[in-house]
Amino acid sequence: MSDKGSKGLAKDPGSEPTPGMDPFTDTLQRLREAFGSGRTRPAEFRAAQLRGLGRFLRENKQLLQGALAQDLHKSAFEGDVSEIIICQNEVDLALKNLHAWMKDESVAKNLFTQLDSAFIRKEPFGLVLIVAPWNYPVNLTLVPLVGALAAGNCVVLKPSEISKGTEKVLAEVLPRYLDQSCFAVVLGGPEETGQLLKHKFDYILFTGSPRVGKIIMAAATKHLTPVTLELGGKNPCYVDDDCDPQTVANRVAWFRYFNTGQTCVAPDYVLCSPEMQARLLPALQSAITRFYGEDPQSSPDLGRIINHKHFQRLRDLLSCGRVAIGGQSDESECYIAPTVLVDVQETEPVMQEEIFGPILPIMNVRGLDEAIDFINRREKPLALYAFSNSNQVVNRMLDRTSSGSFGGNEGFMYMTLSSMPLGGVGNSGMGRYHGKFSFDTFSHHRACLLSCSGLEKLNAIRYPPYSEWKQQLISWALGKQSCTLL
Repeated sequence: MSDKGSKGLAKDPGSEPTPGMDPFTDTLQRLREAFGSGRTRPAEFRAAQLRGLGRFLRENKQLLQGALAQDLHKSAFEGDVSEIIICQNEVDLALKNLHAWMKDESVAKNLFTQLDSAFIRKEPFGLVLIVAPWNYPVNLTLVPLVGALAAGNCVVLKPSEISKGTEKVLAEVLPRYLDQSCFAVVLGGPEETGQLLKHKFDYILFTGSPRVGKIIMAAATKHLTPVTLELGGKNPCYVDDDCDPQTVANRVAWFRYFNTGQTCVAPDYVLCSPEMQARLLPALQSAITRFYGEDPQSSPDLGRIINHKHFQRLRDLLSCGRVAIGGQSDESECYIAPTVLVDVQETEPVMQEEIFGPILPIMNVRGLDEAIDFINRREKPLALYAFSNSNQVVNRMLDRTSSGSFGGNEGFMYMTLSSMPLGGVGNSGMGRYHGKFSFDTFSHHRACLLSCSGLEKLNAIRYPPYSEWKQQLISWALGKQSCTLL
């Protein structure tokens, strides 16, 4: 992802906080004491927190929509479908399945442990830190929070200081709906985030750029804190020659320009033949006009770039290649038109960094194999897309590449499924969440074996002195794995 998390963090985020000068010590101590008391562990407490989060979403829907409009010029439709509804669905799913998710998981046993109780217990890690981005400031803040609360953790939530309207709502309103002895929102920019990272947490989930992700991981390393890093990269989109260009254009334009292109799983560039490019360009122009009108700047359905710094970065990218569609910009509104670039070179900046805006470069390849080679020479992306009327082509792209997620003849609709994880691979991240994956991410899976104190004579076979017949008997017994879950 582009730098959505805190930027310019302290050079040594892992050093110890200075006593008496740290603004977070008291808050973190309060949360640790609450967790140590066992307050967050019962299912009833977890469910109460989830219900509170659900009420926050329902009762403050208009307030959240207003904040999203202020921050990103996001339409009510986009705010609903990509932010509020997804969060509410996650809450509802967790409430429905909480007891089943928390239940001890029985495991298969061997002959030596047939009389014992063997199971996996899902325990909360403790104090969790969630560092959220600005591009989907409700979704990417609260969806991880659902999993952390469901798993029974105390949580420190760090919303992005860049999406100021949403940050204000999360800081001032959300705590009213949750137990403040177990939950806190902390504010600030890069300096404060760096100071926060000096503290020990039991788990950290960060969403943002690979650059900042490395800083987060370095800070976590000091305390051996496990992390989930939701990062990003340049997501490829291969378009085969046999496709209907208008169908492809409709889908690509929608999920490229949704949220003004500020989406970590949006396609970052198209790979196609020169012949398909010639057919695709007028189809993309047609789709853009139908979606946003002859003057996209006046469309209520097209958002704006988050701030002037990102606007300047994106406007500089418009000089790469040749503008085939769009290219207009207005600094006073942080507006950049839906744009398509052609004649782009692989070495140009637009192909070297994640774009994170409404700009779509097209690179020409001679066919599927060249597209696969191009993709595999680069860092593994968070998402990869392939369009073709041939299942063989789509499956070959799937089989011969690696990415966090994959879409065949479709965009990021998989993001609406809580049954599927969100997560990267390699440079695009590590770990996963959404639905039960969130609960599992924020839970320590503890291996437990409970044996009775009697029957010691049966255990004598495992004690020294060893003999050949003991070795044979133990080898046979250990090899007899039972599939029965008792």
